[in-house]
Amino acid sequence: MSRLGVVDRLSNVRAFLADGRGVILSAVAAGWCLSIGIRLAYPVLLPYLRDAYDLDLTTAGFLLTVLWICYALGQLPGGLLADRFGEGNILVASSVISAITLGLVAVAGSAPVVYLATAAFGFGTALYGVARFTALSDIYPDNDGTAIGITMAAGQVGNTLLPLAAGAIASALAWQYGFGLVVPAFAAVAIGLRLAVPSRTSSPTSAIDSVSLETVRYVGAELRRPEIVTVAAIQTLTYCVWQAFTGFYPTYLIQIKGFSQPVATGLFSSFFALGIVVQPLTGGLYDRYGIRKSLPPVLGIVVLSLVALPFLEEFWPLVGGTILLSSILGYGTITLPYMTAAFPADMRGTGLGLLRSIYMTIGALSPIMVGALADRGYFDGAYLVLAGFVAVAIVLTWWLPEQ
Repeated sequence: MSRLGVVDRLSNVRAFLADGRGVILSAVAAGWCLSIGIRLAYPVLLPYLRDAYDLDLTTAGFLLTVLWICYALGQLPGGLLADRFGEGNILVASSVISAITLGLVAVAGSAPVVYLATAAFGFGTALYGVARFTALSDIYPDNDGTAIGITMAAGQVGNTLLPLAAGAIASALAWQYGFGLVVPAFAAVAIGLRLAVPSRTSSPTSAIDSVSLETVRYVGAELRRPEIVTVAAIQTLTYCVWQAFTGFYPTYLIQIKGFSQPVATGLFSSFFALGIVVQPLTGGLYDRYGIRKSLPPVLGIVVLSLVALPFLEEFWPLVGGTILLSSILGYGTITLPYMTAAFPADMRGTGLGLLRSIYMTIGALSPIMVGALADRGYFDGAYLVLAGFVAVAIVLTWWLPEQ
């Protein structure tokens, strides 16, 4: 690259981070790193929870469903509250609630308490989900794909490090410490968000200041637009795949492929580490080429890797398979910016929150499906079913208009 090209790139980076936006992006990314990372520690700790509470694969899958279905149900309230009270305020509130409820998970002494505390934790982290998208879309109106991609890549750092740390702590001490030691980190993130992120990033005018028949009709009309219906269907299918795959991949590697807990945890963390590269890349592809040109190739790699997975044996072939499977992490940086930008600014949080509640609630059922298939001896077949979901999503892409 020429010197002029390097100078141009540095100038673009400085402009991207100027006017305090870099500090805001860093704070939001740090919060997401922690929020998603600790949720993805659950699959690593699942074998310990199964032993502690005598759970079979179906009931273990139900624990993951509880976590993610409460995360799904919290999306709409999170969007409504972000539109009503401001994105920054909701990001802080989410971090505080997450710290409290995660502490409850750590001190729970029975399976019912673990389930209830996990549900509360999932709902608390849900408030973060919508507000981070709408805040970044407001702050980076021309580069939202890149900004969201960077934030999601920060989440992959959490997904890489926190499951490893939780697994190591569980092995050396107890699984409860893997949860409890993260509580102070959530408190620190809440303070950082309060200092860095404006209380409100969007316009003070909101279509959701009051609930009325007119408001419901307005939101409903937007939700019926063809591009929103189509991208929501694609997002539902791909989220089911992401949810089921990440929920059971460590267990699959241990039970079907015969790997030890440390090796399975290492491959699982490597899967997310690759997302640090994949997600900014796919976000940049979306910014440059749009959704119809960037999404099908990414989903095509997902289909091929899922179909190949049951036939891979031994360590190194599964390392290669894990590398290809990391493409699963890239679809969201294409679909989510598109979905966010599709809504008018005055109801963006509400619209996105409602759609996220719908597709995440459906997706949260996929671990039960995979767990039930696994209990009946069809663990490999479950991944072929997931590949079929992605294939349908690819077909739907052709009905998706560019924005």
